Amino acid sequence: MKHPASRSLEHAPVFSWHRGHGGLIYTSGHAAVDPDDLRRIRGTFEEETRYTLDALRRTLEEAGSSLEKVLKVTAYLVDMKHYPDFNRIYASYFPGENPPARTCVEVQRLPYDFQVEIEAVAHS
Repeated sequence: MKHPASRSLEHAPVFSWHRGHGGLIYTSGHAAVDPDDLRRIRGTFEEETRYTLDALRRTLEEAGSSLEKVLKVTAYLVDMKHYPDFNRIYASYFPGENPPARTCVEVQRLPYDFQVEIEAVAHS
């Protein structure tokens, strides 16, 4: 997923959505952003979380991986009061008895005032 070169973007990313090395896929932090046109999606915490996980899934699939191949997730929440909601939504994307290893931390602020950001490491 690369931003269109023909468009003038206010804040074009200075990172890759993913990089691979040694059979592993490392993703950048994903938020409620369309990776193709960088359109920011606003909504409730639950909506942003779902959109973020959908964008992460898309990135992994384009890199030759999938959510099922995720080994480690790091999630950043602006407010831990959403932790139970995050866990419920997260479990629907990573079902089963052996989900990825995960770290979830509260941060003061995320770019563009997003409520959640998620990065992952997966195998290809």
